[in-house]
Amino acid sequence: MAIDALSAAKAYANVQKAANLGAGGDAAAVSGGLGFGDILKSAMTDVVQSSRTAESQMVAQVQGKAELVDVATALSAAETSLQTVMAVRDQVISAYQEIMRMPI
Repeated sequence: MAIDALSAAKAYANVQKAANLGAGGDAAAVSGGLGFGDILKSAMTDVVQSSRTAESQMVAQVQGKAELVDVATALSAAETSLQTVMAVRDQVISAYQEIMRMPI
């Protein structure tokens, strides 16, 4: 599964937001800030939230309270978030397997 430039940029922006690197942040803030597990937890929370948003948009559209374009946008956002998490998971597994193949 390939990841396009837009998905990569969104993932990078989410990691920056999760690590509090927004306006005025620096590397020192990260060292005392969130760890890798916290960043992964934040990413998973974002994926779950985007999935719930997509589901609620689908329900609202069925009830006639939302436009189809809103549903399509929410589904696309949820799919992109899920693909990003899957790509990160694949890279983490690959790195783990590479470390396990290293001689001690």
